[in-house]
Amino acid sequence: MPRAFITGITGQDGQHLAEFLHSKGYEVFGMVKGQNNPKLTAMRDEFPYVEPVPGDLADLPSLLKALESTQPDEVYNLGAISFVALSFNQAELTANITGLGVLRMLEAVRMVGGATNNPIRFYQASSSEMFGKVREIPQTERTPFHPRSPYGCAKVFGHDITVNYRESYGLYACSGILFNHEGPRRGLEFVTRKVTNAVARIKLGLQDELVLGNLDFKRDWGYAGDYVKAMWLMLQQDEPDDYVVATGETHSGEELVRLAFEEAGIEDWQRYVRQDQKFFRPAEVDLLIGDPTKAQEKLGWQREVDFPSLVKMMVANDLRIESARR
Repeated sequence: MPRAFITGITGQDGQHLAEFLHSKGYEVFGMVKGQNNPKLTAMRDEFPYVEPVPGDLADLPSLLKALESTQPDEVYNLGAISFVALSFNQAELTANITGLGVLRMLEAVRMVGGATNNPIRFYQASSSEMFGKVREIPQTERTPFHPRSPYGCAKVFGHDITVNYRESYGLYACSGILFNHEGPRRGLEFVTRKVTNAVARIKLGLQDELVLGNLDFKRDWGYAGDYVKAMWLMLQQDEPDDYVVATGETHSGEELVRLAFEEAGIEDWQRYVRQDQKFFRPAEVDLLIGDPTKAQEKLGWQREVDFPSLVKMMVANDLRIESARR
């Protein structure tokens, strides 16, 4: 039975990946920070097949102990301070966890499983936010980075140090440059879920308005459940490499909002939406659109859920949740 170790197990991607790997017959270990993590009970209830392991991306000795005790075949480093807006207020914390945390995890992999007969295969969750102020459209694996947030800067370090460890130590280390991927498990602080949850609450009479920042930005949005399959596929190849995972389509914030209201059967969405300057980023990323050709051709990966279906899925989920709370 193959063994996988996942950081960020309680997040959206960690949950989807755990589900997927379990379906593939993996023994799944999930790293959990803290003595009394409030998310641990929920994780045990929903994913009883995941074995929690203590560890912290800010603490190398804990990572070494975690890998020594679990002896995984694959490590998926999904843990990060992942909310872009928060990274402007907590830049140092973001750099330490999202950036240096990758270095610590790679060092643990190198020390525990880098020189064995069956070396650990490592996946790093890179991000389209690394492209930031984009240099070319669409963005590929060769597009130069120009991050526009502390989060994006930290992700660039994590990406580059993964490449460095692959080239310096011969580690099987891959980076997946994933463009925005969403779903019902997305946190409420992220704009897609904020929109679909607010629309559901407005539909049910529980909320009067949706307050947002900029609506002109454009993103390449896909479904998280599709994207974790690409992570796994990267670690099944003969040689490690980096891949853009995206849909190749772009949609604006306004289109997201309009589709969500339409899905809830609410016309004239402008009546319910107000913009507030406090939700604007200090430096905005205006346009992200990825070219997934390499992932499609080398990994055989294809997305299955299109953008309208993704919005429909998320609105239906939030309507169900909010109806149950009434």
